[in-house]
Amino acid sequence: MKGLKYFVFLIGLIFLFLGCNSNVIVDTFEPITNQNWNYAKPIKTKINISNHQKSYQIYVHFRHTLDYKYANIWMRFNIIGPDKKSHIERKEFQLALPNGEWLGKGSGSLYSYELLYKDQYKFDKNGEYTIIVEQNMRDNPLSGVNDVGLKIELAP
Repeated sequence: MKGLKYFVFLIGLIFLFLGCNSNVIVDTFEPITNQNWNYAKPIKTKINISNHQKSYQIYVHFRHTLDYKYANIWMRFNIIGPDKKSHIERKEFQLALPNGEWLGKGSGSLYSYELLYKDQYKFDKNGEYTIIVEQNMRDNPLSGVNDVGLKIELAP
């Protein structure tokens, strides 16, 4: 019985050290229904900022299948602050080289990206923010998109 308790304790420690990055505040991945990302189905993430004087890195997690037919993606971001003021921005991310080679990490027919949206970003004030991400391509729905999410962490 002591051996089992020791084993469970060691497994818990391993998960604690491997899975815990104190700088990461939000890390989400949301599946896209039928791999068709529709304008009307944006990704929404809430974050509570307790120190607006710190800088943050904001990344977009993006995963697509081989059915995705573009070398880039345009996304529309809306950051809504605690005062309900909205900051909207459109941004393009490159996903492939001119020769068609995907830039993401591939596993089977799935390619994953961690795309830097904001570098050293400072929120205006403390409080709850909502970040909304929607696809902003001409196709609606946009086919071949498997998952989308956000990662927000303290900047180094």
